[in-house]
Amino acid sequence: MAKQEAQGARNWYAIHTYAGYENAVLRNLKQRIDSLGMHDKIFNVIVPVEKKIKIKAGKRVEVEEKIYPGYVLVDMIVTDDSWYVVRNTPRVTGFVGAGVNPVPLKKEEVDYLFKKMDSSTTKHNIDLAIGETVRIVDGPFKDLEGKVNSIDQERGKIKVLVSMFGRETPVELDFLQVKKI
Repeated sequence: MAKQEAQGARNWYAIHTYAGYENAVLRNLKQRIDSLGMHDKIFNVIVPVEKKIKIKAGKRVEVEEKIYPGYVLVDMIVTDDSWYVVRNTPRVTGFVGAGVNPVPLKKEEVDYLFKKMDSSTTKHNIDLAIGETVRIVDGPFKDLEGKVNSIDQERGKIKVLVSMFGRETPVELDFLQVKKI
């Protein structure tokens, strides 16, 4: 690596890791920071995650999903020493950037990530498209079939056109009440 001069430029950097080892890299890096006394150059290490609602075994479950699998974010001042500590942490493949010079994340990118992580609203994972046929699995319209008319991701609601009384009637349902056919 080219000699890095400590310019006091504290920034967030993305480091690439082996997929699935983000939390192990987080633990290892924090342990290395402690043991090598790098608290004055490496300030914070995070794995960006967001909360989502998924269905597992027919039940609504809140899960934490990685926003960028294979990446860990580090708040640090880049010097030869700090670069070496991060780069030589087990399962780190390198910094994101041109060659050996890490490129800091833009302030807007960091703000966006923290907003997404701190979001008090849990995202609903709706794997349906408008026009698809679904079966209603819960509620007063159980076992009826219909076509998806609209999807409201924010509220986790779906409007389904159900054939009742000889005509199509729109019914608003929770996304957990329907199943793709």
